[in-house]
Amino acid sequence: MTDPEFMTEAEILLKAVEANCDRINDSNQADIDNQRTGGMVTLVFPNKSQIVINLQKPLHEIWLAAKSGGYHYKFDSGLWMDTKGQGEFFACLSRYASEQANCPLSFTA
Repeated sequence: MTDPEFMTEAEILLKAVEANCDRINDSNQADIDNQRTGGMVTLVFPNKSQIVINLQKPLHEIWLAAKSGGYHYKFDSGLWMDTKGQGEFFACLSRYASEQANCPLSFTA
């Protein structure tokens, strides 16, 4: 993957995270404050816990830090997959966000 390809796919992912937060907030499932600064999105939940998603450009990875730990994702066959076999990015984000929000949340690409 080239640097421009990584940036294109990473930007699609970050915009999808932001759009999912807007959808979740509009449906009153949870009150997630999402803030974007460059290649980083921070999700803040009502209990003040956070999930931070940021780009690691030199590695062509996206890193996600949640209460449950830190995770690294690489783009593979059209999906962002955990480098240690924990699953696809949006499925994992849904699980971690649900845990931190104390209600079921769904994030999709």
